[in-house]
Amino acid sequence: MAGPSEARPFIPVGIAVLTVSDTRTLADDKSGDTLVARIAEAGHRLAARAIVPDDKERIRSQVEAWTRDKTIDVVITTGGTGFTGRDVTPEALEPLFEKRMDGFSEVFHRISYDKIGTATIQSRATGGVANATFIFVLPGSPGACKDAWDGILKAQLDYRHMPCNFVEIMPRLDEHLKRGSGTN
Repeated sequence: MAGPSEARPFIPVGIAVLTVSDTRTLADDKSGDTLVARIAEAGHRLAARAIVPDDKERIRSQVEAWTRDKTIDVVITTGGTGFTGRDVTPEALEPLFEKRMDGFSEVFHRISYDKIGTATIQSRATGGVANATFIFVLPGSPGACKDAWDGILKAQLDYRHMPCNFVEIMPRLDEHLKRGSGTN
């Protein structure tokens, strides 16, 4: 059965949180606050936090910069995953993905369906890897952030979680960049 192993130590990771919104500020960013609180509660390190408007280039630029920062292992965005004209976070970030994580979206929607029913189809939550950094694109509601963290990310970002987790593969996320370079 999946769960924590007492034989393994906890390894904190650096996580950046990006809120995508034309209207929110740090003072009223409940979704960002939800993620920041859960990151701290789990023992991880908040490596960066920002709010950018619903603009493809600004979203992509911020996340791309964070993926080049060696202190950031994970980027979590919240907001901009719906279907309106201003919802552009997946379009901004999916082109960065070297590997797409289809299972993240599928599990997120299963968890979400149990809470909000068919309304879950109105989210285009997604995940992937870019520059050896995990990227998770979440809806902008605090409930969706809770569902993603509590139901998926908390366990997968814990090295003690068995049978496998994201932390144990982090050192190998850039293997494809090293192949053929004579450095492996």
